[in-house]
Amino acid sequence: MTAGRGISHSERSPAALRPDGPVLSGIQTWIALPSAKEEIDPAFEHVPKSALPVVEGSGASARVVMGTLWGATSPVTCHSETIYADIHLEPGGAMPIDPEADERALYVAEGQASLDGLELQPQVLYLLRPGVRGTLRSGSGAHVMLCGGAPLDGPRHVWWNFVSSRRDRINQAKDDWRSGRFPLPPDDKAEFIPLPVAAPLTVSYP
Repeated sequence: MTAGRGISHSERSPAALRPDGPVLSGIQTWIALPSAKEEIDPAFEHVPKSALPVVEGSGASARVVMGTLWGATSPVTCHSETIYADIHLEPGGAMPIDPEADERALYVAEGQASLDGLELQPQVLYLLRPGVRGTLRSGSGAHVMLCGGAPLDGPRHVWWNFVSSRRDRINQAKDDWRSGRFPLPPDDKAEFIPLPVAAPLTVSYP
C-alpha cells in the first residue's frame, strides 16, 4: 500500500473466523516515501507469495519481498532503494548478508540465529554497519527478516498515522481526517476511528 497524499484502509479478520482463530504472527513495515514523491496518488497492489523469488542457500532459503538480493529481484513496487527478505534457516543453515544497501537491519522473529558469532536475541532489531559483510547462521533453526535501503533524504514528522517531511502537512491531514475528507474503504466504512484528542505515542518531531 502506498499512502501518498493520503489513504485509509481496514485490517480485519472475517467475523466468522475470530472465535476459533487462526493465530497470526506478522511484521508491519512503514517506509517513508522520498520527499519528491510524498504527494503521489495513493495506491494498493497485491503481489502473491508465488510471485516473490526464493533464493536457496546452505540449509537456508530467502524470499525476496522487496528490492534485489542475491541476484533475485522482487516485482513489488519500490519508490526508493529498498531491500526486504524473509529468511528461513534450517538447523545448521547459513545465509550470506551482503552490503546490498546503505542501511540494513536484522530481526529474529523466531528461533536462534547469530551473525559472525554474535548471538542475535529474538524480537530485537540489529542495525548493521554500512559496507560490512557477514554470515547469518543458526544451530537449531530460525526465521529472520532482513530489511534496509537508502537513507532518508531529510527529516520526517510522525503524528498518529500521519507521516510527512512538513509539519504543516501533518496539521492539514489532521484537519482532513477530523472533517471526514479522507475517503473510507468502500466495503468497510461503517466505523470511524476519531482523531486522538491527546498527543499519540507515535509523535516524533525531529
